[in-house]
Amino acid sequence: MTSKNGILLPQKSKITRRDTLKGLGVVAAGLAAGPGFVRYAQAQSSAPIKIGFQAHRTGIGAAYGRWYERTTAAAAKAINDAGGINGRQIEIVTEDDGTDPKRGAEVVEKFANQHKVDVVYGTLFSHVVVGSAPAAGELKMPYYVVSEGYHVASGKMNRYCFQPGITDVRAQTRAVGPFIANNVGKKVTMLYPDYAFGFDHRDYFPANFEANGGKVVGMVPIPPTETSFTRYFPQIPADTDVIYHVMVGPAVLTFVKELGEFYGSGGPKLFGFIDSLEAVDITSPGLEFLDGSYFWEGMPRYLQPDASDAVKAYRTAVGINENGAAVGDPKDVSTAAHMFGCWETLYVIKQAMEAAGYQGPQDRAKLVEATEALTDFPEGPEHPQGAKTFNGKIHQVFGSQYISQLKNGKLNVVHKTSIEDGMYEPEADYTTQPL
Repeated sequence: MTSKNGILLPQKSKITRRDTLKGLGVVAAGLAAGPGFVRYAQAQSSAPIKIGFQAHRTGIGAAYGRWYERTTAAAAKAINDAGGINGRQIEIVTEDDGTDPKRGAEVVEKFANQHKVDVVYGTLFSHVVVGSAPAAGELKMPYYVVSEGYHVASGKMNRYCFQPGITDVRAQTRAVGPFIANNVGKKVTMLYPDYAFGFDHRDYFPANFEANGGKVVGMVPIPPTETSFTRYFPQIPADTDVIYHVMVGPAVLTFVKELGEFYGSGGPKLFGFIDSLEAVDITSPGLEFLDGSYFWEGMPRYLQPDASDAVKAYRTAVGINENGAAVGDPKDVSTAAHMFGCWETLYVIKQAMEAAGYQGPQDRAKLVEATEALTDFPEGPEHPQGAKTFNGKIHQVFGSQYISQLKNGKLNVVHKTSIEDGMYEPEADYTTQPL
């Protein structure tokens, strides 16, 4: 035997006429099955698994998109360094959807027809998910989103659309409602973006909050593309105890600054979803009025004293320091409360592909069923945010939420909800839909 590039080869090879005819028969059978069969059969064990990453590189989701892309690259590297999926490396193919629903659907079609990816993954903004999911369903393309809206769990998408790495707004609001009622105030006015994500807050926060003794006294929807907000604040009722704010987009810093200018130090207490300050330095001038206020976080931005080794390893891999900013650039603040979902969703895809014995597009139906069969994700290197429970009927994961208080320019976790705090009775069952 001789060796070439680490592969043992026989010194002499004798190929008979019988072997040749047998080989030609295999090729002929492959050609009969389709022109791509031979290429694909050869590639099955060596070609990378292609994952189409639908990125918000531009548009109102660009700050999230930048960090989603960094987290995706870090997770892909970790998976590949450990041997890939089913012995194959993964390749991330990225397309910008402009944070636009119409363009999102076009990107899904491009992934399927031009890039020939195995699955599509990564979308955040809910209106883009809603606009893109029908294309995924029509193409029978597994579509793993890293969004938060209730749109997936509601049953309004299709069997090919999953949200397995981040909790939805309905679960989040259900989990934090009792804390607000018991620790912050009883009369709430909600300020939320005027589109699907904001509607989930509008629709699902009040019932649970009021069941715990609170009352929603006002609702103020604001266009997510708005750049000035002062004219909306007079709509907040005078008897408001707590302003519940959850804004998104490039003008979030303006929003919180103008809120402070409007009320000064004498306004209602504040409970914000960190979306209002994602990718924003909390120590920025003009935000001093936020000291003492509370925020929901999907995963803490600041490294907490009791952080696990898995959390520390994850933060190192994605390149954020103890304050949640990019290593080497303290002004480049991460979207830590959401981007962990990219890391965890890629590991869910890996787990499902391995359970399905996934080899290629012909196994997509098996992949869907394997994903639906998943139930629990233990806390650890693959799921650093915390343990989770997955409901295959509604394609939605449930996990813990973090409530932090801003003190002296730093967010400190004061409460962690249980998985059960956010769980609700499913209203759908995707598994009854045909594949």
